[in-house]
Amino acid sequence: MPAGSGQLGVKPRRSLHRVIIRFAGDSGDGMQLTGDRFTSETASFGNDLSTLPNFPAEIRAPAGTLPGVSSFQLHFADHDILTPGDAPNVLVAMNPAALKANIGDVPRGAEIIVNTDEFTKRAMQKVGYATSPLEDGSLDGYSLHPVPLTTLTVEALKEFDLTRKEAERSKNMFALGLLSWMYHRPTEGTEKFLKSKFAKKPDIAAANITAFRAGWNFGETTEDFAVSYEIAPATTAFPVGTYRNISGNLALSYGLIAASRQADLPLYLGSYPITPASDILHELSRHKNFGVRTFQAEDEIAGIGAALGAAFGGSLAVTTTSGPGVALKSETIGLAVSLELPLLVIDIQRGGPSTGLPTKTEQADLLQAMFGRNGEAPVPVIAPCTPADCFDAALEAARIALTYRTPVMLLSDGYLANGSEPWRIPETDELPDLTVQFAQGPNHTLDDGSEVFWPYKRDPQTLARPWAIPGTPGLEHRIGGIEKEDGTGNISYAPANHDFMVRTRQAKIDGIEVPDLEVDDPHEAKTLVLGWGSTYGPITAAVRRLRTAGESIAQAHLRHLNPFPRNLGAVLGRYEKVVIPEMNLGQLATLIRAKYLVDAHSYNQVNGMPFKAEQLAKALKEAIDA
Repeated sequence: MPAGSGQLGVKPRRSLHRVIIRFAGDSGDGMQLTGDRFTSETASFGNDLSTLPNFPAEIRAPAGTLPGVSSFQLHFADHDILTPGDAPNVLVAMNPAALKANIGDVPRGAEIIVNTDEFTKRAMQKVGYATSPLEDGSLDGYSLHPVPLTTLTVEALKEFDLTRKEAERSKNMFALGLLSWMYHRPTEGTEKFLKSKFAKKPDIAAANITAFRAGWNFGETTEDFAVSYEIAPATTAFPVGTYRNISGNLALSYGLIAASRQADLPLYLGSYPITPASDILHELSRHKNFGVRTFQAEDEIAGIGAALGAAFGGSLAVTTTSGPGVALKSETIGLAVSLELPLLVIDIQRGGPSTGLPTKTEQADLLQAMFGRNGEAPVPVIAPCTPADCFDAALEAARIALTYRTPVMLLSDGYLANGSEPWRIPETDELPDLTVQFAQGPNHTLDDGSEVFWPYKRDPQTLARPWAIPGTPGLEHRIGGIEKEDGTGNISYAPANHDFMVRTRQAKIDGIEVPDLEVDDPHEAKTLVLGWGSTYGPITAAVRRLRTAGESIAQAHLRHLNPFPRNLGAVLGRYEKVVIPEMNLGQLATLIRAKYLVDAHSYNQVNGMPFKAEQLAKALKEAIDA
């Protein structure tokens, strides 16, 4: 424990079942690092948790302005939770802009900790405060804790040979120490992290640790914080196993590595940096010891072109991007459809169109994934539902791509990519066998009895063509984007052949084996809420609220969006009402109406943020009562 913690127990502790904390400040105040560290210690303590990082799109927005506010929300509990929470119980506001940008989300009675040092007249005028909100009574409905964080941090670090500006940078660690005291978070991990992060600058490491301890001791000794809180570990929320905290992009990276190992294929990533997908490129580049090769291309087209070349050469090939990059990659995805080679196209969706909202979340690329190519170019589409589920989704995408020799679109989004939750690390014997058999010799006998290799002779079960590695003697074959002749793969302009190949490629995708859709319906409800992707958490939380209130509602969630599960039509037919919440203007609802002629009710949001559980619960209750 930090120095001075021997007085622990003098102040009363209050037990809570859950709490939602939001750290907010300038994009240079280290709010993401502060949230990450608090999250890591919370995970090690054994709480269930869910996070929502939220940061500006600008690399460095003007200091002290509303567009420059960065925040990190963490919901942690002693039981199973599903979302980062609707509204914070505690807001830590490092400056006036952070307070103004977030106060609308904070319910009355919540605790607000503000850094009073930043509430200068100029800083307040910059965001439109005519008078100080700390003095004009506008915060009377909250439990306000004015703390001179900057002054206290500088005072704590006066023994160090630092300028005032350098010392002020550690104020986020002071705040982290204070919150760690308030909620009895472990401290050893953060101190170890700081020593490691600043290993080459031991004075900076020592200063940050000192600021962290000073914040902890301030909470223990000040009269302003009379109570600390305890949230017990979520002992019943998790199956037995070894857990770690993981974000969606990290889980995806690990899933791709696991898939390559299970397939016994080298992993190749051809990518161009784009928010919010870049972390996958960063992470995979660290794992050359697992046979991973990463190529940061000059643009999106080069990235996928290199990946498709790697697929032709026998690698498990991946390209990562976000929505605008998918548009640029579309021609090469069509080429992969024509070549019938396995390729994973990872789309971490964000707000659009065009550059749109780079750091915000959206689900608006579904129709692009389904139809965003010229000609008839069907591609399987799958979507993870939680950050941890991104690991399993990567394995499933690899299974489909390798088994059926096809590009596969995986649709994650910014909410899943940056959010985190506990993840049970699987045992290796739990992972699927993805072993691939490459073509080794001739596979067809001509009328004259000679044996030849036909690159488009298909497996009768999967309709997949053989995968022949370049350089294998006798297996030379033509590739390219012009239509292939059935079997031989030679160029063909014959109308009947084109018709046959188009229908065969479609039949291959339609025939992909995917699990039946599971429905959660304990009370034989009349209304079904159907979701996909990252809406899983908010939808499930809303359904729980409604059932607790005595309502009857069924829930189902789609992982496979092309092809749909074979029982989906029968499931939809069992319900009088179907509600589909989406972070778009109704793209899944459009597909469901078109394919199954179901009058699905679409509930939509496109504000760059995930649904709130209370908001969804109200909308679903209205649908039930309609």
